[in-house]
Amino acid sequence: MTALAGRVALVTGASRGIGRVIADRLEEEGASVACLARSLAERRVERRLELPCDVTREEQVQRAVDRVCTELGVPHIVVNNAGAFLLKPLADTTRAEFGEQLDVNVVGPFLLLRSVLPRMPRDGSGHVVTIGSVVDHRPYPGNAAYGASKYGARGLHEVLAEELRGTRIRATLVSPGPTDTKVWDSLDPDSREDLPNRKDMLLPSDVADAVLYAVTRPPHVNIEWIRVMPTG
Repeated sequence: MTALAGRVALVTGASRGIGRVIADRLEEEGASVACLARSLAERRVERRLELPCDVTREEQVQRAVDRVCTELGVPHIVVNNAGAFLLKPLADTTRAEFGEQLDVNVVGPFLLLRSVLPRMPRDGSGHVVTIGSVVDHRPYPGNAAYGASKYGARGLHEVLAEELRGTRIRATLVSPGPTDTKVWDSLDPDSREDLPNRKDMLLPSDVADAVLYAVTRPPHVNIEWIRVMPTG
């Protein structure tokens, strides 16, 4: 028997990068997995359901959650992974850019949780995972919008964790350092002294390992926060 057999997991931002690898790992461990992302086309393959969804649009989130519950079942595991990334000094950041970071990184998780949380089981199998960032605990220059949004996501997670105490639904914040995904392509970090080289970054699978560790602990164990950083 695999660790997550019989469970249903919902992962946002699951079309590529960290989200895709998390979804794959949860499925490998036996879970039926719903993948949500703006760029996905609707598809159902065995224990996997892929649905297009913009997490900042309330009606799309509600529709997607309804589909997941109907076709796969009520999620036991929810991974709020969908995110936007912007590296720009505060003075150069437009109001629209600031708003987009907040919409995707804070409002999106809020809308999803408000829709799915009341339906989640209270038998010890429910688990909410928030994919944060190293910047949700530590400020870095050039991260005005992204850092503010990730601090906000951390705040949302910590309030949720307090509200969930006694409900038998667990909550974990996973805060990874720089991870080698396509978000770095336009920045070309290997050519800049102020950014880490891609060879020194984490891999998406490292973050997925942390998520899998948290959600496979015994029901009486809650991993509240995991910080994953590159060595060195």
